[in-house]
Amino acid sequence: MADDDTLDLEVGMHDLVVHGLSLHWANDPVGQLIQAKRALKPDGLFMGVMFGGQTLAELRAVLAEVEIETTGGLSPRILPMGEIRDLGALLQRAGFALPVADSDLRKVTYPDATALIRDLRLMGERNALEQRLNQPLSRRFLNAVNTRYARHFPAGDGRITASFDLVFLTGWAPDDSQPKPLRPGSAAARLADALGTDETKLPD
Repeated sequence: MADDDTLDLEVGMHDLVVHGLSLHWANDPVGQLIQAKRALKPDGLFMGVMFGGQTLAELRAVLAEVEIETTGGLSPRILPMGEIRDLGALLQRAGFALPVADSDLRKVTYPDATALIRDLRLMGERNALEQRLNQPLSRRFLNAVNTRYARHFPAGDGRITASFDLVFLTGWAPDDSQPKPLRPGSAAARLADALGTDETKLPD
């Protein structure tokens, strides 16, 4: 479907909604999650994957160091991305039942930082922040980035390493058939009995 703020989904008509590698671009990610939940049938499943906060940590660090040294200032060069704890909380805010957030940090190697930046542009993962500098990177700046990157984040064989933090989100449209937490104090058995151990009271 089109990459718009309003998702082209019929309300209550889907067993599964998959949001793949575009939620980090959304102007209103909670709004898109709410739209996805509304599109699901009761007990329908939402699955999403997006880039998390550790993505391109190496490139962020190198760009910041080089820019501060060469210009005396710092501008946003890479789109900010959410941490897994915050992203999991978005599922709860959107009203999903049984929300789960998990991450997978992948390391990828490139010949140099220039090749990495070129690949990001081909992926469509360019910086869309309004505060960004629109002028292209100079050859001198890129040479300094390549040198610093290779020094700090080598991958062996003359290559560099880059991190991609994939955050996976799952949640269910609420339904009465789903398991519910028990009322505190309503347990019919003691954990100590199940473990075959003595229960030790904590001091007041």
